[in-house]
Amino acid sequence: MDEHAVLPLERSPLRETPPPLIDNHGRPITYVRLSVTDRCNLRCLYCMPAEGIDFLPHRDILSFEELLRLAKLFASLGITKLRITGGEPFMRNDLIYFLERLCTIEGIEEISITTNGVLTAPFVKDLKRIGITSVNLSLDTLDRTRFQQMTRRDAFPAVMKTFHALIEHEIPTKINAVVTEGVNTDDIVPLALLSRDYPVSVRFIEEMPFNGSGQSKPVLKWNYAQILAVLKAAFPTMTKLDDAPFSTSMNYKIEGHLGTVGVIAAYSRTFCGTCNRIRLTPKGEIHTCLYDNRGYDIKTPLRSGASDRELEALIRRCVSERYRDGFEAEANRIGRVPVTESMSQIGG
Repeated sequence: MDEHAVLPLERSPLRETPPPLIDNHGRPITYVRLSVTDRCNLRCLYCMPAEGIDFLPHRDILSFEELLRLAKLFASLGITKLRITGGEPFMRNDLIYFLERLCTIEGIEEISITTNGVLTAPFVKDLKRIGITSVNLSLDTLDRTRFQQMTRRDAFPAVMKTFHALIEHEIPTKINAVVTEGVNTDDIVPLALLSRDYPVSVRFIEEMPFNGSGQSKPVLKWNYAQILAVLKAAFPTMTKLDDAPFSTSMNYKIEGHLGTVGVIAAYSRTFCGTCNRIRLTPKGEIHTCLYDNRGYDIKTPLRSGASDRELEALIRRCVSERYRDGFEAEANRIGRVPVTESMSQIGG
């Protein structure tokens, strides 16, 4: 399908004010993580094997026009925030064209991007121009040798170029650092010091089993409590901040620092009870939990001529069948199989 083909974003009228999306546990759904590709130019230890994964053929990935139609439909159902993810979103050609159109959709109040920063620097000026709300930059170390060890690519200078471009253009920036046992635990304090000199939020993320190998640590030594212990020992003046509604991070302020630090208990799953998000994968499946291997196929009806009302019914069915939290989702994985997916396949 031609990326720039003009297709209607709406094929049948919706009710003027459809009821908002509320899941079966009474939680409002207002946030969609929208993955535009499963391809990535890094091979991070915690995300995929060195040889990579079997990437989707181009024909199996939702086109930009299909994504725009779904985004407009999501907005009509009360979604106010979109996060563009991958893989690496800047591996997708004409991403800026897509973002420009996405920003015109009524009802969408926030559009953020998660990127590894390797290809991003030349586009930062465009991100500022079109009004991207914020950028999450993946950066697990400030040591070039360790960066190459963790990502299996020597791309640290390109990522830092993106970092400084984001600061220069005053785009709100969060640093995402996955704490990996035996690899980058010595980087916790140096990374936290970025918040001293720059107005950024540095968030440390527990390692998750989504590495594409089917192997995970039986016990996670470097959980959120251990990470916090290191931060509190290094920064005794660190104080807790009030977290925003639906926040996945526990956030802190260090005295004298321009920015903040935070910890995301992605494996311990302490925030699941207030989850307000769903995911749309690049192959057109809706996932209501990262740990749930059920995928609700919306691409097939979308390409088969389904009306917006029919697609809305499918979305409502998805959110009406959510598990209470990531532990329940993991315990009920189809086939009771362990996690074998790469994070790149399910939306960053």
